Amino acid sequence: MTKPDTSDVEWWRGAVIYQIYPRSFADANNDGIGDLPGITAHLDYVASLGVDAIWLSPFFTSPMKDFGYDVADFCDVDPIFGTLKDFDALISRAQELGLKVIIDQVWSHTSDQHAWFQESRQDRTNPKADWYVWADPKSDGSPPNNWQAYFGGSSWQWDGYRHQYYLHNFLVSQPDLNLHNPDVQEAIYDTARFWLDRGVDGFRMDVVNCYFHDPELRDNPSSGVPAIKASKPFDMQDRKRSEAGPGTIPFLEKLRTLLNTYGVRFTVAEVASREPLAELKAYTEGDQRLTSAYGFDFLYLKKFSPAAIAKPLSNWTGEPDEGWPSWPFSNHDAPRALSRWSPENETPERAKLFLMLLLSLRGNAFIYQGEELGLPQAHVPFEALQDPEAIANWPNTLGRDGARTPFPWASETPNAGFSCEPPWLPVDPRHMSLAVDTQDDDPASTLNFARSAIAARKASSALSLGLFEPVRVTDDTLVIIRSHSVQRVLCAYNFSEDQALSVRDLPTIKTVLLTLGTESGSPITELPPCSATWAEID
Repeated sequence: MTKPDTSDVEWWRGAVIYQIYPRSFADANNDGIGDLPGITAHLDYVASLGVDAIWLSPFFTSPMKDFGYDVADFCDVDPIFGTLKDFDALISRAQELGLKVIIDQVWSHTSDQHAWFQESRQDRTNPKADWYVWADPKSDGSPPNNWQAYFGGSSWQWDGYRHQYYLHNFLVSQPDLNLHNPDVQEAIYDTARFWLDRGVDGFRMDVVNCYFHDPELRDNPSSGVPAIKASKPFDMQDRKRSEAGPGTIPFLEKLRTLLNTYGVRFTVAEVASREPLAELKAYTEGDQRLTSAYGFDFLYLKKFSPAAIAKPLSNWTGEPDEGWPSWPFSNHDAPRALSRWSPENETPERAKLFLMLLLSLRGNAFIYQGEELGLPQAHVPFEALQDPEAIANWPNTLGRDGARTPFPWASETPNAGFSCEPPWLPVDPRHMSLAVDTQDDDPASTLNFARSAIAARKASSALSLGLFEPVRVTDDTLVIIRSHSVQRVLCAYNFSEDQALSVRDLPTIKTVLLTLGTESGSPITELPPCSATWAEID
């Protein structure tokens, strides 16, 4: 197979990016919480996967009420994770290994412990009085409007210092920044410069749809979701007033201008709205905004089907000026895909099948730590929960802790080799047998299959960069063709547990690139249950 020349393609286009949740990856100082030195010590393992970059979830100074997404200082490292010197060492080691480093940026809100908020709340005339979203109550003392918070309850909290309400889309302790204020925007751009100057290669940008609100503070209309089907009042609103204001695009364009002064940098926006496609496309359109974005098409997909995979992909056809999509199946905010999509059959075969599928989608592939090991969602008993969302909404949601438990490094070591001390979340006993040391030297392991699949993707411009064409979509089968230049790759999947898939009517296979559950050395006439193949075709 001859791979077309792609030397002029930006490094991030088609990249495989590995997400690290610092609290749970590796604990170097044995206090039960993962840290930056722990990550640095294990970057060789990450590089062995063949990924292009790592994405680090927040490690900034924080009271940790939302585990780092409540930032108290955008330009420093929280002591539980280490120091800025430790971060610099991580960057240096990543560069030695050829890994790009993407860091989270949480710019829609801060912690209420941030110095900006502490100053802003003092009175209505101080220099930062308008850095957050403040509003007077209605005449009866009630909040300014009907906006609801993601984690439940009103988006407004009364503050006795200012005798006003402040806006918080998430926890009460996470007041929203007022990005309509040019001074706030400049402060955010300064934050970006701080980390770019330290060598980061880009940003994953948290809840970009929450950056700008309606300055008139008009009520949100109803979403039409009845109370009996809503997990919280938030679900009953169309958030057209509280989110995605028109200031978003100019802000992103100015950010891109800044990023361009640092060379090729990657930006991926998280968009958490109910119908995100229009925003995903708007935020990435052309070459003057963000480079990529992802929504929640797959992260919160409860029931797997080939059609549910094919539909979102069909929205990204490669038209001129269209942005570049990114796809995660799992992350720190969502129950692991293996357990959501195969709850009765959390086997290595199913884990491999989903990994292979993810790596064949058009766009960037985000792999969440442990996905390459085939980890199922961990069970965390109520008394051990840490996630404020899970605790507040128990038992209506699975919460996020089950995807955040410690990474299993060693099967025979206490706490799976994560820490010598009891970790902040318990290790699920089922994860012990899936630890790195049990899989590393096993050619048939999920870990080594992941390495093979990533290598096969990177060796094929069709898989990493090509267009997407659905050929067959049924209840149990998905067949797609990825094409780039003169190269065409067939990706055929059989998700059935007990039925074979005939492939006699599909294009003639020239070279098999990767196979799961079939013999790669013989002509493929059918795909057995729970199997797949990638093959170059005419």
